[in-house]
Amino acid sequence: MPAVHSRREPTPRPVPMRDLLAACAAAAAVSTPPPAPEPPRQEKTVRERREAA
Repeated sequence: MPAVHSRREPTPRPVPMRDLLAACAAAAAVSTPPPAPEPPRQEKTVRERREAA
């Protein structure tokens, strides 16, 4: 089977770190759903736990 020669793409230019970080932050802001609200905690105090035991 003969080798298939494909046209080589030119080497892409390096991306500045500032642009890379900005793109990552934008993608995270779009793709991350807001966190679900936590139910209110009703923690017992140490004294109440000792009395219950």
